[in-house]
Amino acid sequence: MAVGTECVTWFKGGWHDGNLPILGAADHATWLGTLVFDGARAFEGTIPDLDLHCARLVRSAEILGLAPAISAGEIEDLVREGVSRLGAGRELYLRPMMWSCEGSPAMIDPDPASTAFAICIEDLPFGAAQPHALTLSPFRRPTRESGLNDAKAACQYANNGRIIREARSRGFNNALSLDSEGNVAETGSTNVFLVQDGVVRTPVPNGTFLNGITRQRVIALLREDGIRVEEVTLRPEDFAMADEIFATANASKIIPVTRYETNELRSTRMAARARALYWEFAHQTRRAA
Repeated sequence: MAVGTECVTWFKGGWHDGNLPILGAADHATWLGTLVFDGARAFEGTIPDLDLHCARLVRSAEILGLAPAISAGEIEDLVREGVSRLGAGRELYLRPMMWSCEGSPAMIDPDPASTAFAICIEDLPFGAAQPHALTLSPFRRPTRESGLNDAKAACQYANNGRIIREARSRGFNNALSLDSEGNVAETGSTNVFLVQDGVVRTPVPNGTFLNGITRQRVIALLREDGIRVEEVTLRPEDFAMADEIFATANASKIIPVTRYETNELRSTRMAARARALYWEFAHQTRRAA
């Protein structure tokens, strides 16, 4: 399994148990990486923001030059159907995806008419909170002119993977990555926030990183709770002086950071508040299947 221990897969009109093979050896996406995906979460009978995740999948496919033959609403219905197969009360990772099977006459770009679609739903518990250490990566994010940063494209994640791999080689869990101008963009797998003097700050979306759905939801929830949240340009030194750092991502939702470089971060208060607000939001919009 990619991340979970049990999964179901929807492909070519039906559901299948297990990790079903869906790519051929000669498929365009297999050798040229033209695949997009999105991730959502089901837990405690809820699937927060599933509509937004499905809409982003379609948008990502179009950015990559694919031609989706299924609408966001239809994808949402299929995902809910799959969640029912595994059990609505379980903690699940929901991954619809699209890719190209054929290339154009030039071969490098995809043939839009060959767009394929599948859904993989995996059993993936959140797990207990663990110490989480961040460092600064030597690797940078591509600019909007050099990367498909507005799409959740699989080809983007090779760079993210090397950011995390290098950080782990030095004893950290993840790393801040910078844009071409030396500003903090995100980590290797999450959007990132800092807290100083009660104010929450996070890098302003500038086309160098994906403006995550969980990120946007947490910002909105904190602001509704009366907390000042600023989307601004941030440098590594801002994180070095932070009272608290936390990250957001679909798979783990809110991740308290306990160390940045050599700085031990004692406070996780804002991360705990963000998590409580998110869980409250999820249950207020409860509709698992």
